[in-house]
Amino acid sequence: MVVVLTAVLFGAIGLVLAIGGVELVTLSGSPFYLAAGIVFILTAILLLMRRQAALWLYGLFILATLGWAILEVGFDWWQLGTRGGLVILLAFLLLSPALRRRLNGLGASPWPVAVPVLVSLGVAGYSLSIDPLDKAGTLPTEAVVQTPAYGGEVADAEWHQYGRTPFGQRYSPLAQITTENVKDLKVAWTYQTGDVKQPGDVGETTYQVTPLKIGNRLYLCTPHNWAIAIDAATGKEIWKYDPNVGLNPDRQHQTCRGVTYYADPAATAGAECATRVYLPTSDARLIALDAESGKVCTSFAENGVLHLETGMPYNPAGYYYSTSPPAVAAGKIIIGGAVNDNYSTQEQSGVIRAFDVHTGALIWNWDSGNPTRTQPIGEGETYTANSPNSWSVFSVDEQLGLVYIPLGNQVPDQIGIGRSEHVEKYSSSIVALDINTGADRWVRQTVHHDLWDMDVPAQPVLLDITQQDGTAVPALVGPTKQGDIYVLDRRTGEPIVPVSEEPAPGGAVEGDFTAPTQPLSALTFRPPKLEEKNMWGVTLIDQMACRIAFHKLKYEGQYTPPSLQGTLVYPGNFGTFNWGSVAVDPERQVMFGMPTYLAFTSRLVPRAEVPPRGQDEKGSEQGLNRNDGAPYGVYMGPFLSPLGIPCQAPPWGYVAGVDLRTGQIAYKHRNGTVMDMAALPLPFKVGVPGIGGPIITKGGVAFLGAVVDNYLRAYDLTTGRELWKARLPAGGQATPMTYALDDGKQYVVMVAGGHGSVGTKPGDYVIAYTLP
Repeated sequence: MVVVLTAVLFGAIGLVLAIGGVELVTLSGSPFYLAAGIVFILTAILLLMRRQAALWLYGLFILATLGWAILEVGFDWWQLGTRGGLVILLAFLLLSPALRRRLNGLGASPWPVAVPVLVSLGVAGYSLSIDPLDKAGTLPTEAVVQTPAYGGEVADAEWHQYGRTPFGQRYSPLAQITTENVKDLKVAWTYQTGDVKQPGDVGETTYQVTPLKIGNRLYLCTPHNWAIAIDAATGKEIWKYDPNVGLNPDRQHQTCRGVTYYADPAATAGAECATRVYLPTSDARLIALDAESGKVCTSFAENGVLHLETGMPYNPAGYYYSTSPPAVAAGKIIIGGAVNDNYSTQEQSGVIRAFDVHTGALIWNWDSGNPTRTQPIGEGETYTANSPNSWSVFSVDEQLGLVYIPLGNQVPDQIGIGRSEHVEKYSSSIVALDINTGADRWVRQTVHHDLWDMDVPAQPVLLDITQQDGTAVPALVGPTKQGDIYVLDRRTGEPIVPVSEEPAPGGAVEGDFTAPTQPLSALTFRPPKLEEKNMWGVTLIDQMACRIAFHKLKYEGQYTPPSLQGTLVYPGNFGTFNWGSVAVDPERQVMFGMPTYLAFTSRLVPRAEVPPRGQDEKGSEQGLNRNDGAPYGVYMGPFLSPLGIPCQAPPWGYVAGVDLRTGQIAYKHRNGTVMDMAALPLPFKVGVPGIGGPIITKGGVAFLGAVVDNYLRAYDLTTGRELWKARLPAGGQATPMTYALDDGKQYVVMVAGGHGSVGTKPGDYVIAYTLP
């Protein structure tokens, strides 16, 4: 019976591989899977005949598989293992004495299979000892400048803005925690907000906040836009404000990345609303709160509430909201907003507006669909529908009088038909606006005629870079979804690190077009073009399915346009970098970041084939995007195997260090494990995706959560090597921060609340760590 059962198993696997292998060969793919299917079927037949030749055949197949795998992927364990894992596992069935005793009447020798298995295990052991995809190196350790510019008067112990200061560097001058003692960090306190994901919430209900620290308090918001003040020493709640945003299934996002703090320099100390917290909400409000009491500052706007839907040409509920904290500069509060991707052509404008920080009066508006008119629009006038919006965080250089805007796309993202001249100029760009007038001083586009949702997602990071001749250049570091890092002169937008124009694929759908070239920064984390051999799977079978799917998609490399057959988009619109941005050390003038690599697919659907909307359908950027009013809808999502894991081989995530003075990548290491991705909690360091951002401290330590295995980690900034990690009670898809108390004790704070899109565990935790 054991022989028959083994033969049936081999035959079934062989049949699946042969059928899929034939399809793959017809698609001009690898013939290996067809050959493997034939070998499995022949092995099954020989087993049923009780022939020892079954072992000889299978042993030769093991060696052939090993040779094929090494030729395709070298000694990368994570690719070798999945090519040979099923093959070796089944070999142990053939080696079992119960089966061998029933072959050739008197039993069969194990060596025809055992020797190839031992050779394969030896190769596996060697490949486990190396990582051919790891880039080792070191960043310079010496300080280039002793007193760098941070962009604002923020005490070393404080964290006043999303990126600590208006420059968005995510750098702290605190140095109590070092590379030597970071391993001793312990939990100091834990606070739970009470705002948890509800059954009626949209899928992308996420906790992405970075708390602020002013004085002895932390200020933060929650996914449903509660504003909270807690004691920085104990984590005890001081006040909480709930704006009652409710639930709306049309919101694509239910999140809050942070609040904005403002201290009125003209106010009497202790007066009501002398210090304020501004809270953006998912129902398109900006609310001013007294930082001391949490009460609404009724002198601001309409009884403390600024209604951001004012002036919008269309106002469908749930389509427009602010997920990121606004910027305060020169007496103004400057804010953009998120517009639902790919819902309709009749959506709100992407206008950027500056209001009086005290009264809420509109001072200027910059609408990328009508960029030359920045004076406030009049009663009854409206902004341009669907103009490119900015949903991320701004940076400010008050000395230059500029606010830097990471700009997105016009809806729909994947269809460029009928875009105006202004939209073509400003989509997917970094724009510098005059703080006082709103006029644009310069624009640097990162994608021409964007058809891939490659909006600029990250807060631009500002620092002064010392050139080799000793001169300092005011610089801007702009990470992008496609993997380029733009290093620009922030006065003019001109490149410091060279930017070239490279040929791009064509072939857009009828009525649309593609740009003949696309910009490429010399400092880039773009991955190489995917090939069939880069397809991955836990077994040969799902790997074969990914290879078949790969060949059925339209793909000519990065910037292959969307299509009716389906297009492979790599890097996908999840981005190589996203809203977490990067962190820079302005003293050493180095950068630390988390490049992520996930392929996505997009398939255009003619309007007549878009199904009616379901009554219980909730907002999402994955699956069918309806694009009401456009000639096409689009199906979008990650490129996954039948088992729900990425089709392209890992690593899917790294940590990396860059010397900004030379524009060179110093190191790049796999980051994160499959601990919370796999069915079994196995801590294999594959290099997994994440969303969130890093911080850097003067102690030489970088901190980062973000990845999908629910850990907060500390790294040596110089080498990128992991120094410490702490298990989080939920997903840590946020950016940490650090501060110190009056006694000099340094804390690191991480929010753990999960992320709907990447499927991490939801929660409501705020956790502080410190040295014993």
